[in-house]
This record gives sequence, structure tokens and C-alpha cells, in this order.
Amino acid sequence: MRVYSYLRASTKEQDAQRAKNELITFAKGKALKISSWFFENESGSKLKRPELFRLLDIAEHGDILLVEQVDRISRLNKKDWESLKSIIANKGVRIVSLDLPTSHIFLNPKDEFTDRMMLALNTMMLDMLAAVARKDYLDRRKRQLQGIEKAKKEGKYKGRPIDQDLHNKISLMLNDNKSYNYIQKMLGCSRHTISKVKKAKNVQVVDL
Repeated sequence: MRVYSYLRASTKEQDAQRAKNELITFAKGKALKISSWFFENESGSKLKRPELFRLLDIAEHGDILLVEQVDRISRLNKKDWESLKSIIANKGVRIVSLDLPTSHIFLNPKDEFTDRMMLALNTMMLDMLAAVARKDYLDRRKRQLQGIEKAKKEGKYKGRPIDQDLHNKISLMLNDNKSYNYIQKMLGCSRHTISKVKKAKNVQVVDL
């Protein structure tokens, strides 16, 4: 059994390694060695997360996916959560989350009956926490939109601050006639952001 730790933050401005020490302390308390770390700055509401799926590609049956909280794995809608859960189950990987005590038993498996019973219980608890995480995400999004709408009406809304350093890098690559795909791969930005920079600076580029 190998243990892989997955740490995620929603944006590039947030620190994906924030909870690393907490996971290290937990692992030491359970006399475990963490084989590899996977860090990702992607929204938990999106199924497409390269580092999570790289972890799942490497992991084998019986390995552990260790996270700080279930919402690091999922703020997904029901369809995407079921898809991810199926992939994890088919690989035979067990999710252990610090905020889900029922999952900790997978670190010290006993007999087959106990393992199957705890797996069934843990699956139910995972579903519940994933649903709570999704609701929390939707509620926060709703409050954000309400706040933006109020600020617009009061003439106070200025929009999201521009990442000037990122825009400068995009501009340089556009001036060097790099393609959208190349810029996305190198900088990890969206095509929308590239288009905004291109439009603002009136730069010609091949959109591949």
C-alpha cells in the first residue's frame, strides 16, 4: 500500500501547499510514509484536473489517496462526481480524508468483512460530504454574484484585478507570434485571457 497526497487550491493566487504540514503530521501519527505529493491549482468544481488524474494513473489497487478535506477532491456536480468516484473505485484506490474519520480505518485494514463494511459506510459519507461541498460552492458563487450586482448598481464594481505580470508575458509571446495552444501550455492561462490581451494590444497571432 502506497500513500499519495493530493493538495489543491482553486486559483493560482492561492497556496496549494497550505495544508502540507498538516498531512505530514497526520501521516507520522499513523506511522505512514507519503510516497508522492501532487499539487494543483484548479477549481474543485471542474472534473478536468491533470494532477489528480496523473495520481490516479500512477496509483494501483489498494493505494491511498490522502487529502485534507473531501472538498479538495470534489466540489463537482452529481454527474461529474459519479464519474470521478467510478474511476477511483475501478482503480481500487481508497480515499482517506482528515475530516472523515471513517476513512482512517483503510490505513490499517483488518479482515475482509470489516473492510467491506467500512468501504460501504465510507462511500455513503463521501457522497454526503461531496454534496455539502457542492452546495457550499454554489452558495458562495451566488453570494459573489449578488455582491457584484449590488456593487454595479452602486457604481462601485471595478471587476477582477488584472494580473499585469501574466498579461505582459502573454503580450510578449503574442508579439513573438506564439500560438494560443503554446501560450496556454506555457503559462496555464485561459484562451479568454489571451484573447483579451490580444484585443487590448491589437496583436496579430495564429490561433491554433
